[in-house]
Amino acid sequence: MDEGSRRRAGDLPDDLTVVEAGMWQAFRDGSVYDLSSGDALVDDPHGGHPWGPERTVRARVVAWLLLDGPPPLTGRVCSLKLAGVRLSGSLDLSGGTVVPYVEMRRCRFERDVLLPEARLTTVRLEDCAVPRLEAARVHTEGDLHLPRCRFLRGVRLTDAHIGTDLMLNQAVVHQDRTGRSIAGDGLSVGQDLQAELLESYGELSLRSARVGVSLSLRGARLANPDARLALNAPQLTVERTLYLTPAGLGGGTPSGATPARGTRVQRFECRGGARLDDGRFGDAVDFQDARFTLTDDQEISLRRVQTPELRFLGERPARGRVVLSGARVVNLVDRAAAWPGPGSLHMSGFTYENLVPRGPFPLEERLRWVSAATAEYQPEPYERLAAVLRASGEDEGAREVLLAKQRHRRETLPPAAKLWGYAQDWTVAYGYRPGRAALWMAVLWAAGSLAFAQAGHRPVDTGRHPYWDPALYALDLLLPVIDFGQSGQWQLRDGWQWLSVALVLLGWVLATAVAAGATRLLRRS
Repeated sequence: MDEGSRRRAGDLPDDLTVVEAGMWQAFRDGSVYDLSSGDALVDDPHGGHPWGPERTVRARVVAWLLLDGPPPLTGRVCSLKLAGVRLSGSLDLSGGTVVPYVEMRRCRFERDVLLPEARLTTVRLEDCAVPRLEAARVHTEGDLHLPRCRFLRGVRLTDAHIGTDLMLNQAVVHQDRTGRSIAGDGLSVGQDLQAELLESYGELSLRSARVGVSLSLRGARLANPDARLALNAPQLTVERTLYLTPAGLGGGTPSGATPARGTRVQRFECRGGARLDDGRFGDAVDFQDARFTLTDDQEISLRRVQTPELRFLGERPARGRVVLSGARVVNLVDRAAAWPGPGSLHMSGFTYENLVPRGPFPLEERLRWVSAATAEYQPEPYERLAAVLRASGEDEGAREVLLAKQRHRRETLPPAAKLWGYAQDWTVAYGYRPGRAALWMAVLWAAGSLAFAQAGHRPVDTGRHPYWDPALYALDLLLPVIDFGQSGQWQLRDGWQWLSVALVLLGWVLATAVAAGATRLLRRS
């Protein structure tokens, strides 16, 4: 009987070591093959304590088992379950089809794990030390779990397809030679992508990735300060929510749950830029308590993002920019302390339907928020804010916003137009406070009436003239359209003529300002 026939019959190959023979039998039985010593210091796969031949199997024997292994024992299912094992050489399953379930805990890999274009059911590597995971275009029917693993030269999951969940909780991933920690461009995950408390040293790249449920980076720490981006995920699609929020420490909080009050938490931190341009998120993008440490050239970019809810509730970045140009959200949940100052916020084309502030966010602060985004005058942010306030029944607030827009616009005008703008502002507040025109008219009318009561006057036609009435005379001058039969019937003497001219001019200014304001209001309605 040749070796292949013997293996298919379940016999042990001749060249296996004692340790490998034990693994072979455990594989057929579906049981855990645990070579741990029981000493936590010695068993730490990331520590410096050497593991000798008594804990070592050849990676090619593991590949042999998974790709062309023996049949199971009667009534059992073959599976590879290793704990505390050192794998020498490179585990290469490239292009292969692996049917058995794979689970390795606290194992140490001497060289890279190679899974490109392989097809597997479920793979779980937990708390393992791996130089590098190369898994481009890998396909799993079930989960790919990598919690608490440490990868010294990165993880590649480009165009990978994960049938259910991808888990990277508490993993530590260092960058590869291209500067990326995790290369997940084109990655597809059927359900959740959980990377809570992840430590990423390099660029986490998820360009054009798709996640079937939620993507959780709760408590993650992304560090790539010397490059442009720490999180690079344009055209990311998440069917539900992207979480850049705190995570509970100590193991008392279930994965994905909001930490209970009093639980010690670790916030999401990003040292480097974050790019989520053109992303689509079915429920929300949540920045609760997120902290970004940026340089002047780095930014949090949300260009053209679409989501029902944006929760911008993080810590205000001291440097860098926040860019929301072209983004579209329904509910903007925010707080005043989260937004950067003037010159660091860009909102051209940013649309939202409802404002849901957390904590005090008075209109004065909201106007400063809009002003910070429009160092060069742009009407869109003001008009959007006014429309949202008006839709929520805050008409007075909407008028204040539109008035602020006109005042901002005035600063960009030439001197003559700027002077006319000041006149409109002082008289009728650009039409948004029409009652002010009546007040000015009443003041001028009263002043004119009192003055003209002392004025010397003589009739134009001595044979026929009305009775002299100072109040009607002043009103006739102030109202340029209506004739009360006074101003054309009397001639004033000395300096009173100049007062008449002044009232006529002021009347025209008021009338023109009111007409301009009324036109603006009609256009808006």
